[in-house]
This record gives sequence, C-alpha cells and structure tokens, in this order.
Amino acid sequence: MTQSKSEIESQIASTEPILEVRDVSVTFDMDRGTSRVLDNVSFDVRRDEMLGIVGESGSGKSMFASALLNAVVEPGVATGEIIYQPPGEEPVDVLSLSDDQLEKFRWEEIAMVFQGAMSSFNPTMKIGEHFEETIQAHRKDMDERMAHARQLLADLYLDPDRVLSSYPHELSGGMKQRALIALSLVLEPRVLVMDEPTAALDLLMQRSIMNLLDTLQDEYDLTIVFITHDLPLVAGLADRLAVMYAFEFVEYGPSEQIIRDAAHPYTRALLKSVPSVDASLEDMNPIEGESPDPVNTPSGCSYAPRCQLATERCINEDPDYHEVDADQGVTCFHWEQSAEAIPYRLDAESGDPELGHDTDSEKETVVSLEDVEVHFDQSGFIDRLFDKDTTVRAVDEITLDIRENEVIALVGESGCGKTTLGKTAIGIQEPTEGTVEYRGQDIWEAKRGEGDIDFDEIRQSLQIIHQDPGSSLNPTRTVRTSLSAPLKRWRPDLNTTDRETVVYNLLERVGMKPAEDYALRYPHQLSGGEKQRVVLLRALLMSPDLILADEAVSALDVSLRVEMMDLMLNLQEMFDTSYLFISHDFSNARYLTEKSGGRIGIMYLGNLVEIGPAKEIIHDPKHPYTKVLRWATPPLDPDAAKESQSTKPPVREIDIPDPTDPPSGCPFHTRCPEAREVCRQETPELRETSGRSLTACFREDDTHEYWESELLSDSDEAVSIDEVG
Repeated sequence: MTQSKSEIESQIASTEPILEVRDVSVTFDMDRGTSRVLDNVSFDVRRDEMLGIVGESGSGKSMFASALLNAVVEPGVATGEIIYQPPGEEPVDVLSLSDDQLEKFRWEEIAMVFQGAMSSFNPTMKIGEHFEETIQAHRKDMDERMAHARQLLADLYLDPDRVLSSYPHELSGGMKQRALIALSLVLEPRVLVMDEPTAALDLLMQRSIMNLLDTLQDEYDLTIVFITHDLPLVAGLADRLAVMYAFEFVEYGPSEQIIRDAAHPYTRALLKSVPSVDASLEDMNPIEGESPDPVNTPSGCSYAPRCQLATERCINEDPDYHEVDADQGVTCFHWEQSAEAIPYRLDAESGDPELGHDTDSEKETVVSLEDVEVHFDQSGFIDRLFDKDTTVRAVDEITLDIRENEVIALVGESGCGKTTLGKTAIGIQEPTEGTVEYRGQDIWEAKRGEGDIDFDEIRQSLQIIHQDPGSSLNPTRTVRTSLSAPLKRWRPDLNTTDRETVVYNLLERVGMKPAEDYALRYPHQLSGGEKQRVVLLRALLMSPDLILADEAVSALDVSLRVEMMDLMLNLQEMFDTSYLFISHDFSNARYLTEKSGGRIGIMYLGNLVEIGPAKEIIHDPKHPYTKVLRWATPPLDPDAAKESQSTKPPVREIDIPDPTDPPSGCPFHTRCPEAREVCRQETPELRETSGRSLTACFREDDTHEYWESELLSDSDEAVSIDEVG
C-alpha cells in the first residue's frame, strides 16, 4: 500500500503530537549554489515520547534539531511550519516567533543540550552562576528554581554543593555534561532536544546518562528528541526511531520494530555496518559509496546511487512514504524486497566460526615495556606553597610485550593512561621509571647515542596516527606530496616517477579512485574517512614495525568504522606491521582484535587490570572493571538492550577518582561492588586465570584472604558484577 506524505502525516497525528513539522527546509546560499541541508521535511514529535533520530554525519540531524528551536544560524534560512502544541494552550508557530518570544520559548518550553559541554559554559563563571543567570533572565523565583537545580544535580549523581561552586574546568567531561543537562531542565521545559550529548564521553558515562534520561523523562514528563549517529546507544531506550538520509527522513517506526525488521535498504545497511559486541564479525559490512552533496542532490530517490535494489524508477522518481504497518513508514519502492536482499543478524549464531588466529607467543617481540611508570607533576605555586602533592601517576608499573604482526587494543575511560602508555611504547614519552625496548635496544639509551640500533631507525619503525587526521596533514600539501615525503627520505633509491607509481597504487588499493585525481587534492577536499586513509598510508610508507592508532576510528561515522578497520587489517598483512590500538569503545576494539586474533588490554587509573585474547575479554571477562565496561557497551538486540537497561550501573561510584589522589590498595576498590576490606590495603598483581587472560583481582584466587575479608559497608548497595557478568 502506497500513501502520500500528507496521508502518513494525518495518520501519525492520531497520536497526540507536541511538535508538528510541515514542509520544513533549511538552505544556505553558497558560491557554488544553494545548499539544502534539510529538504522539505514533515514529521511529528509525540508528547512524552523519546524519539531517536539516527543517520550518518551530514544527513541533516543537527539541522533538524536547530529548526525545532528556530535556532538555525545565519546565513541559513528555515522555511515551512513548526507548530508547538502546549497542553491546554494555543498552538505556537515556532518559525514566526520574535527574538523576545524565542528567548522565553527556548528555555521554558523547549531546551537543547549540545555535544560540547565545555563550549556551552562560560569559563569565567562558576556553574552555579550559570543557573542563577538563567533563572534571573526568565524572571523565575530564585530560591525555588535553585532548589530544583540541586535536586536535578542529585538525580544526575552529582554533589550539588561541589558542582555549583566549581568552574567548568574543575569538572570532568561527564560531570560537565550532566551539569548541562540539569541546566537545560531547571526551568522545567516540556521538550528536551539533545544533539549528540554523549558523543565525547566514555562508555560508562554514556550508558549512565542514557539510563538517567529514562528516569528523568518519567519523573518530569519530558518529551526527548535524541540525535545520534550511534544506533546501539539509543536503540534500547527510544520509543521510536527516525532514520535520516540526505536531509530527509527515509524511515520511522517503533524502535524495536525498526531494529528487528528495518524496511529501508539504507536502514538495513546501517544496521549491518555498526560495530557490535554481539553480532557475528562476518555479518558486519560497510556501506558502499558516499552521501550526496547538499548542493547537488540526485533526482529521484537520494539513496539510489548506493542502493543495490535501485531501478530506473528509483533514479527518476522520488518515492512517497509506504506503509509497512500502522506505525512504520518508509520511502522506498522496493521495501518488500529489502529483507531478502540485505539480511542482517542482531547476535552471533551459535557456533560462530573462529575468525583470525591466536597470536603466536613465540613471535619476536617488537616493543617491550618493563615496569614502566610515567608520572606528571601538575603542582602550581599554591600547591608547592602548601606542600600539596599533585603528581598524576598516568602509567603505574606496567609490563607489556608487543609482538610482530600483533594487534593489541587498550580500552578504558578517559584519563586512565591509554594514550600515555601508547606514546611511551613508541618512544614519544620518556618513562619516569622502567624500560622501553625496541627489539632488545633501550629506546632512550639509543637516543643518547648508546646501543646497537640507531635512534633514527627506531623512530622510523614506531609510528602514530591520531584521532583527528585533519590536524596531522599539512593543509598546503597535496595528497601526493604528503605521501611522497616518507618515500623521499627513506627510499632514496626511488626516483620521482617510481614514488608516484607507489603512491597511485596505494591510493587505488585503499579505494581512492581515480588515484590521479585524489593525489592532487588538498586535505580540505577530502572527507574524514579519506583523510584517515591518507594518514594511515603515510605512516605505513615508513615501513614501521608498530603503529600507535590513537582513537583512529572514533571520529568516523559508525558506517565507516568497519571499512577503516578492515583496511587497517588488510594493510597490516601487506606491510607486516603491528598495531597498538587505543579506544574507549569496546565494539571497535572487539572487531579489530577478534578478527586479527589479537589481545585486548583494560586500563584503569594508570594500571593494566586485565589483558587477554579478544574473545575471552569480551565474552568471559574476569575483572570487575572489565565487566562494567562490558555492561556499558549497548547491544543492538532489543531483548538484550531491555535487560541491560533494567539493571543499575554495577559500580558504587559513577565518577572516576582524582588521578592526583588515587585510592590505596586496588585502584578500583572505591567503585567496585565486590570490594572488601583487604582491597583497601593490598594492590593485586596480574595473574593467570582459568582462561588465557591475566587479571589483577583477588577474586581470581580462591585461596586469597579476600574471601574472609569483610565486605565494604557501601558495597551491598551496588549491583553485583555477577548479576551483569
């Protein structure tokens, strides 16, 4: 059955809407033409629902959010109608409100939470002053609203006194983001629009905030519009999902229904491309092609150039919504064939075949770290005056061997020391204590001119690629020039023609075709994924033995991450290199290491608390902190998501301790629900477990005095790790 958009809109409106969006477009006039970043969108947001809006970067999600508040920045122009329906009051045409009316409307009726909490706070004002300024500007009762602010902060697991008296820089990223959520709710708006509010946060903080939103929605009768590119994050909580592609909604429906049985080819391809801790690695595939240019969108169906079901009709005709069932609509002529053409699974089949290989422990060690410590003195004049120790133990007595052609992923929360350990491993950061050796040669002795291996050879052999490839590329150099530079230095036997041949062949190998065209482009003419390919190729052209990949895929769309990780593994075989992969995302770490037969290491407060084969760490974690991270990784499967969402965070404290004042004994005991008195006194060492992993936890020793020690008094209030393990 085919329906026009107007018929679908009437059907949706049978459930009471709080926001009615009709034929809304957002355009920007540019030198090369008109950029249409929201294309004639019609949609309803229902009262008291959580609506998840998902799609790739540049699909129009953020522009839709800005339009809901009439907050499109100049020179953008929003046209159409957005009707706000307050209960028992006259409807409001949002796009026709004056500046004075908008000032009141944006805080009291609809509030917005942005991705970057730091940029939302004035660094010269305390958090409490931000609340007071907002309350005063809207002429509300100060005592009443500040009492409400304190309650909101407490609901968000924050200490109101500490937070309100702090400057933004004195709070962690997760604390700032929660404070921003509280600020957005202080005037009790009816609608909360959240634009990637957890994108820059760690897994545990992301998951905790999502659980809190579920509670806040019920407690304060909120309608939440949650915008994200991370499908698993919102799938378990949203009542409905709306999928955006090329500046319009291509599918919408109940969240569980969309996840289990998506109808649009793009939605199904998106679900197949998302790295997951549950699905079979063989079922994960990137989406071929690129999203359309907003200045030059294709005629007909916007997804046709990338769709395997596309026909001549798709190329020439723009599809209306087709009714999948009473509450699910899709803009596709061939939606009934999509399930057969693009199958996907939400979990791995039993007996999932072994992928990759177990790392050969007899292979030669490339880099060896022995009892490495890295400490940073952050004390200022006042600290020294009062003899206050503000030393950060970023890395604390870690021993680790990285073997030839191995992939090791380091996972943990921000500030746990992952990047510092990685930089120490490749000779960028000198350790405070301990040794770092490259093929048996102490790196820092080599830098002083001692030893058998020249330091220049070591630096060539140990390379790095960063999270933001744009900052790593010279904006005045073409791709060809950037890639030719390492060849020019380290392969003097190659002439100009030979170097160009190597560059062109590699560009072709990584899918940047035609190579002659891409070779002449500058960084600003490349997409994020293309820049990351260039940076990876440049590092590999040094013929390194080890590459530190520091959050190398986290800035990419989820639809591009599998493609980038596959490329890394393919090039690993070609160049015979090892990777030290740093990530706060368990799904990415699992994909890269399980597919290559590598290892995952779990870091906490400068300590390596567990390390072992990828499958064992993911599917049979031993350390309580590893189990917490595993719980925090959202599954795609709706049943698993519901079960996980119904469980409180299996930790005693949400926030990580101050790294300048780490806990005594086991560093995790202040947050561990299974901590006992002995955990305060003794520090566990890495030891073999029943499997092949090493774990620093007393619970893995049946004879340890831990089992006779008294449970810490507040541990019985937390969820046991065994309940979520």
